[in-house]
Amino acid sequence: MLTRYGTSNILILLFSSLCLLVTSYYINIQWLSVIFKLLSLILILFTFWFFRDPTRIISQDVLNDESIIISPADGKIVAIEEEFEKHYLKTDSIRISIFLSPLDVHVNRSPVSGQVKFYEYFQGDYLVAFHPKSSELNEHSRIGVENNFGKVFFKQIVGFLARRIVCELNIGDKVNSGEKFGMMKFGSRMDVAIATNSEILVKLGDRVVAGETIIAKLSSNL
Repeated sequence: MLTRYGTSNILILLFSSLCLLVTSYYINIQWLSVIFKLLSLILILFTFWFFRDPTRIISQDVLNDESIIISPADGKIVAIEEEFEKHYLKTDSIRISIFLSPLDVHVNRSPVSGQVKFYEYFQGDYLVAFHPKSSELNEHSRIGVENNFGKVFFKQIVGFLARRIVCELNIGDKVNSGEKFGMMKFGSRMDVAIATNSEILVKLGDRVVAGETIIAKLSSNL
């Protein structure tokens, strides 16, 4: 299944692949014609791979427990650090950063159940998504969700290949853990910031799956 968040991109890429294929039949040089056909095929395969939206099974335990934080994105844990979160939590926090390669699923899912209390969009720069300063300098969205166990802050951050974030969340919305809310297009990163007394259940280098991998647990009720 392909994600609806990428419909316009999918149409453009498929049209481009069709143009390459048609052009190949008008090229008299055989080896160049073959290259155009291969490029057309690669573009089609990339489009269907990158914009895929696989079904994810959200555990009932996760849906019933608001303290559980699940991964909002597919990718690799590249940082687990303490820092002052200045936008929403406005206190010391633990930041868990997930890096997405162009081959990972880029559809995003809510890491926690609760109500959206904060949302901001920042146009940003073009640093690679794994750069330490990309979290603040690149295009990103800032989202804050609150429930009975506390506040969770997370960011969609895109890299240097593109400046395109899709986020359907608005302040006041209620979300469930694992619920799809948007997409980051091309090389990207997702940051999740939670209270310092939370239990961290992943380590550096772990591969995580959006909607399925439990990455942390909030410690106590408000």
